[in-house]
Amino acid sequence: MSKILVIGSANADLMIATPTLPKPGETVRGHDFLVAPGGKGANQAIAAARLGGDVSFIGSIGDDDFGRNIRTSLSESGVDTANLCVRSRFSTGVALILSETSGENMIAIAAGANDLLLPADIDAAACAIAKASMIVCQFESPVATIERVVEVAKLSGVPVLLNPAPARRMQDEMLDGIRFLVPNRQELAHLTGLPTRTLADVEAAAKTLLFRGAQTVIVTLGPEGALRASADGACVFPAPIVEAVDTTGAGDTFVGGFAAEWCRTSDVDAAISFAQRAAAYSVTGRGAQASMPWLSDLD
Repeated sequence: MSKILVIGSANADLMIATPTLPKPGETVRGHDFLVAPGGKGANQAIAAARLGGDVSFIGSIGDDDFGRNIRTSLSESGVDTANLCVRSRFSTGVALILSETSGENMIAIAAGANDLLLPADIDAAACAIAKASMIVCQFESPVATIERVVEVAKLSGVPVLLNPAPARRMQDEMLDGIRFLVPNRQELAHLTGLPTRTLADVEAAAKTLLFRGAQTVIVTLGPEGALRASADGACVFPAPIVEAVDTTGAGDTFVGGFAAEWCRTSDVDAAISFAQRAAAYSVTGRGAQASMPWLSDLD
């Protein structure tokens, strides 16, 4: 089976459901407080593993209860944690999440031990990177670390899927050769400085990233589906219709599902459609990892 190596963040998610998201200075009464393992890197690793991928994860956690719960959650989903770094004097990262009835959410993150995932850790894992069929990474780790991931992967000829979240401006040198760049609408606007209100706007903005070196840009658009832009043109994939309860982790489920299916089939469009089904399933339950489907759930 093709090997997927996910490199990135691992957090404890502290979640409160609210009828509406608070405005600045407003206090909103919530309910259903939940503590669960999360982080974009760990989420994407778990999604890919549950959906049939052979997955290893490189990340950094604290030596605390949150960190131990994250390791357990990864292992129970079938993710190899041999390269998960434990930082004894630092706390595991934390994400505070408010999710409203409509399914929309607000998230604030304290990186904690995630900030200690350094380029030296990537160099130590160079052999594992070279043996992978795909590298998946995000921007919740230090930017120098992710730049080193991309550099080592390119030297080894391993395709990289970069989920540029949280959004950061990227130099063309980093974009050049990225096999799959997977932003959402807001991240695409931040990456390009262009409007993304309409599908035509999204297509035009995505194509500028192709000109700058990305090979394929896949923009996730929530209930509007996804748009794929590549040298062959652009295509919109409608989203499955579901009743959303909580969108937390939907983008991570999409990324993990895409990686798992692409490594099985090498078919980009089939992988997008599969990832959309997985993401649609995930928004029907609360929590990021708790709502991520197993392969059998999509049959």
